[in-house]
Amino acid sequence: MNWPYLIDAIPKFVDAAKLTLELSAYGIVLSLLFGLPVAVVTAYRIRPFYALARTYIELSRNTPLLIQLFFLYYGLPKMGIKWDGFTCGVIALVFLGASYMAEAIRAGILAVPKGQIEAGKAIGLNRFQVFRYVELPQAWAVTVPAIGANVLFLMKETSIVSAVGIAELLFVTKDIIGMDYKTNEALFLLFASYLIILLPVSLLARWAENRVRSAKYGV
Repeated sequence: MNWPYLIDAIPKFVDAAKLTLELSAYGIVLSLLFGLPVAVVTAYRIRPFYALARTYIELSRNTPLLIQLFFLYYGLPKMGIKWDGFTCGVIALVFLGASYMAEAIRAGILAVPKGQIEAGKAIGLNRFQVFRYVELPQAWAVTVPAIGANVLFLMKETSIVSAVGIAELLFVTKDIIGMDYKTNEALFLLFASYLIILLPVSLLARWAENRVRSAKYGV
């Protein structure tokens, strides 16, 4: 292990980590925003959008992210639509992530006891108010573990974006290996970078899950 080289390479990985976090932030937030309406449509089978939503979910979850990214980056320019690599990366992450978020939220919505819904209606709440104040909070509590897992999944999937020249962590690692042949140093920094990024997120997700479980049982 060439320690002086490793120390000199740290700034490159810091910059790459910032880009990875930026990709992750866009991907996670937009996945939740787009996933929620899809979850509502599929949970309540709202026509005529239900078939379209199910088609999207199956298409997104059953095609590789790399293929989706290549379609956006290399395929769409053939039709006159051209986006930079970062934009394509965000769109690909959201296209994949929103389907996973939608399924997680849908499961949470369906897990809410029917008695809770009837109780909301009995005290005079309209259908939207029942969803807003009764179903959604309880669904969110059920969904927290799955949301946490999906967040970690999307953060790790940002490595795929290196395929279109975005200088995130994996791209920088391959660049160092290809240019300077410092395989051990590059892989060590890659491992350390993902550990520093993902471990706090994992601990936070576990804390949130425990908080929800404690609240559920009144602990």
